[in-house]
Amino acid sequence: MNERLTITPLGPYIGAQVSNIDLARPLSDAQFEQLYHALLRHQVVFLRDQPLTPQQHRALAVRFGDLHIHPVYPQAEGVKEIIVLDTHNDNPPDNDNWHTDVTFIETPPAGAILAAKQLPEFGGDTLWASGIAAYDALSEPFKQLLKGLQAEHDFTKSFQEYKYRKTAEEHARWQEAVAKNPPLLHPVIRTHPVSGKQALFVNEGFTTRIVGLSEKESSALLAFLFAHITKPEFQVRWRWQQHDVAIWDNRVTQHYANADYLPARRVMHRATILGDKPF
Repeated sequence: MNERLTITPLGPYIGAQVSNIDLARPLSDAQFEQLYHALLRHQVVFLRDQPLTPQQHRALAVRFGDLHIHPVYPQAEGVKEIIVLDTHNDNPPDNDNWHTDVTFIETPPAGAILAAKQLPEFGGDTLWASGIAAYDALSEPFKQLLKGLQAEHDFTKSFQEYKYRKTAEEHARWQEAVAKNPPLLHPVIRTHPVSGKQALFVNEGFTTRIVGLSEKESSALLAFLFAHITKPEFQVRWRWQQHDVAIWDNRVTQHYANADYLPARRVMHRATILGDKPF
């Protein structure tokens, strides 16, 4: 049996398409190794035509590590590790900004696996940007300026209270999440624990300020970094088809879910793989 995966890069810095693999079946060690190395190298990989049940989705994600259970997003029935992102006019998307998932915890996710379940007729693409490419493009004096700086990441920057007032139960869940996730600090430059590469690790979704700078300095520096990382040169854009799967390295990337499809509906399932403390 041919276990060789076909890996086609989609750009010089980030993104590759992987084929000759069936994610619904348990992967052999050789297949998993190739997939894992493709992920490390390309930071996000895409696979077409991979219908997965929530149980299969979870089984695949567990190969990469322990899974995160999200404090506020709804879950697939009977599979609490799979979150359901069901967006439409009555539940507009909140991920149409550049963000790295769940950086408001001590050990932000190492990665995530996103599966397309129901798609609008057109629109709803997702873009990923490489924090490694963005860091590499900075001048040496600027890298020196950022070295050793820490930034604050805050759950409430993306999960604002007014969005969670539909029911008393939802509001209580939000309040509990806020209590459990106070603002915390991560380095502005992150070192990848496996490859050793360095990447920018601030994101518009959760980063609020850079510690030790004045408010004006922090705002100016963050505004520059947020704009810098979103340059098209550092990006890949994926046009979803039904049953597509994307797997990304959350330690060194950001992504943006384009919200251009309303009033149509878009349903995605995500498994989130726990990571380690950034350094």
